[in-house]
Amino acid sequence: MRNNPISATVGFDENGVHHGYLKVPYSGDDSAWGAVMIPITVVQNGEGPTALLTGANHGDEYEGPIALWSLANELESKNVRGRVIIVPAMNYPAFTTGKRTSSIDGGNMNRVFPGNPNGTITEIIADYFNRTLLPLADFVVDIHSGGKTLQFVPFAAAHILENKEQQAKCVAAMQAFNAPYSVMLLELDAVHMYDTAAESQGKVFVSTELGGGGSADAHTTAIAKRGINNILKHAGILEGEVILDDSVQIDMPDGRCFITSEHSGLLEMRVNLGDPVKEGDVIAHVHDIERTGIQPVEYRAQINGMLVGRHYPCLTKPGDNLAVIGVVN
Repeated sequence: MRNNPISATVGFDENGVHHGYLKVPYSGDDSAWGAVMIPITVVQNGEGPTALLTGANHGDEYEGPIALWSLANELESKNVRGRVIIVPAMNYPAFTTGKRTSSIDGGNMNRVFPGNPNGTITEIIADYFNRTLLPLADFVVDIHSGGKTLQFVPFAAAHILENKEQQAKCVAAMQAFNAPYSVMLLELDAVHMYDTAAESQGKVFVSTELGGGGSADAHTTAIAKRGINNILKHAGILEGEVILDDSVQIDMPDGRCFITSEHSGLLEMRVNLGDPVKEGDVIAHVHDIERTGIQPVEYRAQINGMLVGRHYPCLTKPGDNLAVIGVVN
């Protein structure tokens, strides 16, 4: 397989704080011999574990970039045992244009792993993470939120894995992140996700969903900052005690957790995020917007639990994920 064309302007085995770029060659209309320059920071102090921290895997999710740019400005090597690799905006072309997917090739970073060094910009970035950065890491934290089209209660997440020892380590790291909600997350399609790539390499992996709506507020940003700090302490990279508050434990046992729209129209949510629901409860109405006098379509819960996620815009179409229901432990 071809070597990845990305070059790093920082080293990964030098003590100190190093700010630089992942330089992705790109010839576009605005720069014939140009490059996409993805900011990266490496903080190292001697031997120890490595944490790989990423935000903006999807470019319209902002808690991760805010927390990680702050961390890159504040973290000192003297306080670190081991190494921290910080990439605040993983899909940089998507991030700089406020889009979920790349403005260059339309690529969804979290759906193209393991990537391809001969492929599109997004595939090249994914391949670099898969073959260069992930092998360096012991702990991997990828900060997500709902972006412009979804909204969630703020949660950290782990997955059910075949390797139960690895799963236990991921769950322990999720608990250390200590978001207000902790979810054993069922993915709709995990085959080409960054999560799956990291877990297949045996890494301790934690993801999040911290709000949504295409912005970030003080509350969700604070959750991201504290959670990352907690993970670094849990890993032994930073000294100090992990700060723990109560976290609601949520399971997602099967596909009944997802309510998918089969209609176009105006979405009226009938329950709020965090509300308890019972099987058969009306979760949402979808109103016909082409004429009046048509009764709205009802969407009902298929499982007892709590509303943990919802479609964010009030206009919806067939295939949209209207609601996500988790089961409280």
